[in-house]
Amino acid sequence: MHAIMTQEEKTQLEERIVDVLKTVYDPEIPVNIYDLGMIYKIDVKEDSTVELDMTFTAPNCPAADYILEDVRTKVESVDGINGANVNLVFEPAWDQSMMSEEARVELGFD
Repeated sequence: MHAIMTQEEKTQLEERIVDVLKTVYDPEIPVNIYDLGMIYKIDVKEDSTVELDMTFTAPNCPAADYILEDVRTKVESVDGINGANVNLVFEPAWDQSMMSEEARVELGFD
């Protein structure tokens, strides 16, 4: 029987997941996908699997498969995570307002 994860443990796992997501890049954009605002949801489940909702800046992103695989592999490499399910969503549609301040500056939007 699993011990139930505490909220603190969940939060720590989520922070580690965010750290690895910040190492994933769209090959065409010099900012990581997390700061771009492409990750909509990180949900750590009781069984230590993760449900991720993510989007792309463009629905026909040529690197989509590569990025999805990179996300899944990196999230699954996080200590304490048993598996990752990455859901590709296009609702709500991504726009520039979802980027972090750093990403906006880096890409010259501000």
